Amino acid sequence: MAPVKFGIGQSVRRQEDDALIRGKGRYTDDHTPSDALHALMLRSPHAHATYSIDASRARGLAGVALILTAADVGDLGGLPCQFSLPDQPFTAPPYPILPKDEVRHVGDAIAFVVADTVEHARDALEAIEVGWTPLASVVGVANSVKDGAPQVWSDHVGNVLFDVSLGDKKAADAAFAGAHAVAEISIVNPRVVTNFMETRAAVCEYDAGRDHLTLTVGSQGSHRLREILCRSVLKIPMEKMRVICPDVGGGFGTKLFPYREYALIAVASKKLHRTIKWTAERSDHFVGDSQGRDNVTTARMALAHDGRFLGMDVDLMGDMGAYLSTFGPDIPYSGAGMLPGLYDIQAFHCRVRAVFTNTVPVDAYRGAGRPEAAYVVERLVDAAARKIGMTPDAIRRKNFISPEAMPYRTATGKIYDSGDFATHMTRAIEIAKWQEFPKRAEAAKKRGFVRGIGLATYVEVCGTMGRERADVRLDANGDVTVLIGTQSTGQGHATAYAQIIADQFGIPPERVYLMQGDTDVVATGLGTGGSSSIPSGGVSVERATRKLGAQLREIASEALETSAADLEISDGSIRIAGTDRSVSLTDLAKRADPSKLTADESFSSADGTYPNGTHLVEVEIDPATGKIELVNYVVVDDFGVTLNPLLLAGQVHGGTMQGIGQALMEHAVYSEDGQLVTGTLMDYALPRAADGVSITFETHNVPCATNPLGIKGAGEAGAIGSCPAVVNAIIDGLWREYGIDHIDMPTTPERVWTAIQNAQRSR
Repeated sequence: MAPVKFGIGQSVRRQEDDALIRGKGRYTDDHTPSDALHALMLRSPHAHATYSIDASRARGLAGVALILTAADVGDLGGLPCQFSLPDQPFTAPPYPILPKDEVRHVGDAIAFVVADTVEHARDALEAIEVGWTPLASVVGVANSVKDGAPQVWSDHVGNVLFDVSLGDKKAADAAFAGAHAVAEISIVNPRVVTNFMETRAAVCEYDAGRDHLTLTVGSQGSHRLREILCRSVLKIPMEKMRVICPDVGGGFGTKLFPYREYALIAVASKKLHRTIKWTAERSDHFVGDSQGRDNVTTARMALAHDGRFLGMDVDLMGDMGAYLSTFGPDIPYSGAGMLPGLYDIQAFHCRVRAVFTNTVPVDAYRGAGRPEAAYVVERLVDAAARKIGMTPDAIRRKNFISPEAMPYRTATGKIYDSGDFATHMTRAIEIAKWQEFPKRAEAAKKRGFVRGIGLATYVEVCGTMGRERADVRLDANGDVTVLIGTQSTGQGHATAYAQIIADQFGIPPERVYLMQGDTDVVATGLGTGGSSSIPSGGVSVERATRKLGAQLREIASEALETSAADLEISDGSIRIAGTDRSVSLTDLAKRADPSKLTADESFSSADGTYPNGTHLVEVEIDPATGKIELVNYVVVDDFGVTLNPLLLAGQVHGGTMQGIGQALMEHAVYSEDGQLVTGTLMDYALPRAADGVSITFETHNVPCATNPLGIKGAGEAGAIGSCPAVVNAIIDGLWREYGIDHIDMPTTPERVWTAIQNAQRSR
């Protein structure tokens, strides 16, 4: 049996951290070959315009090696959208590497400059002559679908990519016709910018002798990136490109996708037979990387007299931006499938529209549609409670799917395999001492503040990336190496996978080595997204390790002259159970056929897993300024099985802070003419430690019935439960004190103060 010290369930510290905190991490920008040229992108200052370009003078400047415009890359394929509707085909507009003649958002790319230094490249950018003819543009989905709105694409009339329905409209209409009461909300889930710590970067090296490209890039998946670039864009055999992902400083979905710079740097490197490096500035990130969220939703709940949910009807519009990013249209569509939440709602209907605007494309951002869905249903449930005079917890208990109903098929076809929703909500309420809240609210009022308390329960689906393969091998020195196509961007995969191996081999984490992010070394890979690495990759590692263990016991049985069934692996050796006769893994590696020292297995969670939980928040509002302070935060989650409590808490805390940031301050604001007003960190507010609060975190785990390890996934959960919990708490305080029942994110001091002033004037 593996020692408890290192195995699953233990708070093993991250072995990755030693190098990172000593400054020995190696990120893409740290890779600068001595002969490298440097590249910059010229971007459109207009949201919509036609243009002409003359780079002749810029090409003659000192140090300039190459300038690529649309005329130079017309043979390249565009960036593909990898989503299609099951029953209603749609045609994606072109997403060219460099658009010819017409740009469709501020930051759209029109030229790629390569020079001997960044400074010379910038001089060339400024010397390129561009003639602009501005065109009418449109910002915001509500404006985009209005009659007479400017058209982003002439082939998509009304700026709508698709208009589809989920669920059963007839059943939903019948539920509303017979309802005792109806609760309704109209809400905005604002657009956000990812702002990972490490901006995107790429280095491309060309081997003319082999006609081969090596692309070093900070990505969430080397194999997926290579496949899209080679097959869809560069149109070269995949064996002609190697993609290497070193340390990656945050991803959150946004680094999963291919971008224009990766194709352009490859073209330029091959043309010049030189190594080329490109690193995004923060301003590039704001207008050149996919953004997140941006939904406008109206939702209604039909209620029985006792508070039971009879039916739910939703109208959702998702902003795609000007182009379709890799999974862009899938985000509102798949997110809509999670709208019923944790509730037994049999009659459900949702209209989903994907809409074009003259803005940066939108794609997956931590949670990818599930935070948007949870925000809608949890805001709606609180509105229903107010409508019918019930408490937020009572109306949820009335409508939760019961544990006895598992497996439960929702009205959108999702199959929840397990869960005990009322229990984790009850535990959160106990920890937060909800019953004593009136006393705390009264004390706050005496100090001139308004207290609010709110909760949100959530469910998400994750682990659906597909089949992930893991290769596990015993090295000559008795250490173990794992090769897998998931990509850590700060989650701690090396430690997590080492714990899975420790459960079977009993070796400490420092004797397990993770090899990832290199298409020449790792056979296959899906990358990391959708909280899939542990639910899928972890199972693959466990199965491959178990398979390798069986092979090693067979080898050891010959050395120890006993049956393999009598052997156990622990502490880096194989011994006859109950005796001191053993052979070390090191000795075994020396005597074994190398083919017996490696094993591979794969796993796919076809139906996904369904983490769920409760976030409970208490806030204090200063009515004189509108400022909000979080004073208590409780999370009780069901992640099936906890692999590493320390890593898990870090994931929950990080995701929760991202949700807090969106709820309180983050907002990508565009002007009417399509300028990104919040285009720098001077204008775009990010949460700091002082904006949060100490989080009390517990788990109430019910093992997943469809995952061999019982794991449900946890990487995005914090960002899913946090936004509705924070906003529900704010509205609770504003409703009791001022009769305010609605406020949109971000709930900035200005918005809160204005809402209070308007409410007081209307009394």
